[in-house]
Amino acid sequence: MIVEQILVIDDDTELCDLVTEYLEPDGFAVEAINNPEIGLARGLSGEHKLIVLDVMMPGINGFEVLRRLRANSRLPVLMLTARGSDVDRIVGLELGADDYLPKPFNPRELVARIHAILRRTNPIAEPTLSNHRLTIGDVNIDCSARVAHCGGEKIELTSAEFELLIMLLQSAGNVISREEISQNVLGREFNPLDRSIDTHISNLRKKLGFEVNGVERIKSVRGVGYIYAKASEE
Repeated sequence: MIVEQILVIDDDTELCDLVTEYLEPDGFAVEAINNPEIGLARGLSGEHKLIVLDVMMPGINGFEVLRRLRANSRLPVLMLTARGSDVDRIVGLELGADDYLPKPFNPRELVARIHAILRRTNPIAEPTLSNHRLTIGDVNIDCSARVAHCGGEKIELTSAEFELLIMLLQSAGNVISREEISQNVLGREFNPLDRSIDTHISNLRKKLGFEVNGVERIKSVRGVGYIYAKASEE
C-alpha cells in the first residue's frame, strides 16, 4: 500500500497530535510542524501529497503561508479556519486553498475531506476522465495531465476548481445543481450555509473571464445552480 505523506502546519501541538492519531491508522504518514516558516519550507520540498494548514499562527499566518506556497506550488491545501468566520474561508479559497474545515472539527470529517481532495488530485481515481480532453469554445482541458487552457493561455486551478470546470464543460448548456456540485466536486452533502461553491465559481469566472464573445460564461440560476454557456452561444 502506498503511504500518502501529509504535512500539518499548526502551532497547536495538541491538535497536531490528535490529527496524527486519526490520520496514521488511515494509511497516512504525518509530519507536524508548529512553526509556519519551517512549515512553508517543508511544503515546498515536494515530499508531501497534501498540507493541512491552520490560519491563526504566530509570525506569518496561514494566509501568508498559502500565498507564498501558491507562488511556487499547486500542492493541495486544506485550511483550518475559525468557526463562524466566513471571511477566513472565502479568503483561503480565493488564495488557492482546495477546501477548508472550521475549528473545532470532528477528526473523521478531516479524514473524509483529505480523502476527497486526494481523489480529485489523483487521475487514477477518475478513470472515466483520465484519458481524454474536453473543449468548449475557448476552454480546453487535458484531463490526464490535469492542465487547463483558456484562449490558448494556461490557467492555474485548484483541485476543486479543476473538477468543477470539468463538470461545467461536460454539462454545457444544462443547469448543474448546487447539490450535484457538492456531491461530485467537494465529496460531501450539500449544506446551504456552505459558501465554498460560490467562491469556487467566482474564482473560475475571474480566471476564465466573465464573458466570452459578449455572452456570460457561467450563469447563476437562482435557487438551483449554475450553467456553462454552450459553444454555439459564444
